[in-house]
Amino acid sequence: MSLRINDIAPNFTATTTRGSINFHEWIGDSWAILFSHPKDFTPVCTTELGYAARLEPEFAKRNCKLIGLSIDPVDNHALWAKDIEETQGHAVHFPMIGDTDLAVAKLYNMLPTDESGTSEGRTAATNATVRSVFIIGPDKKIKLMMTYPMTTGRNFDEILRVIDSMQLTAEYKVATPVNWKQGDDVIIVPAVSNADAEKMFPNGWKTLKPYLRLVKQPK
Repeated sequence: MSLRINDIAPNFTATTTRGSINFHEWIGDSWAILFSHPKDFTPVCTTELGYAARLEPEFAKRNCKLIGLSIDPVDNHALWAKDIEETQGHAVHFPMIGDTDLAVAKLYNMLPTDESGTSEGRTAATNATVRSVFIIGPDKKIKLMMTYPMTTGRNFDEILRVIDSMQLTAEYKVATPVNWKQGDDVIIVPAVSNADAEKMFPNGWKTLKPYLRLVKQPK
């Protein structure tokens, strides 16, 4: 099944390093980041999980949960977690899904639905497409999807920045420009008229073009 932004994130029940979960129930009223890995004990993913673990308190401040997925048994995840803490200096506390039957990877269109077999005998190369990031809102809708090659580590600072942007723009009628970061000016969305903008932003804004109006970031 093909997935698009604003689709409802497919729900599932799975075994994780923190017990069995129903995905939608686990998300609850939070934001969530589901990020997948082709195989346990792979070098790039080891660094990613360590850095995600380091940033987990920052995501928690934003009411955002992390959950990983790898097509390997949960017991393997537990062993891998020891390597991650030893080499990266941060313990992984968020759950890791053991997707041994490939069900979640197929559900999220990371593997073909007609892919046969289980995790047994599969390699990182055969699971190369299982390297995606999904950001899911409290409404259970997919807000962002990114897929990376195996040789390129994901940028979790960027993922944190995107969360900041999404949460800001969900609350206010603004958009964030290129390379935006916290505290930078934002864009008043075109759907807001100047008359309405005067009520929303009484301190004024800078008009570069009628469709491009910059204003200080709302608090």
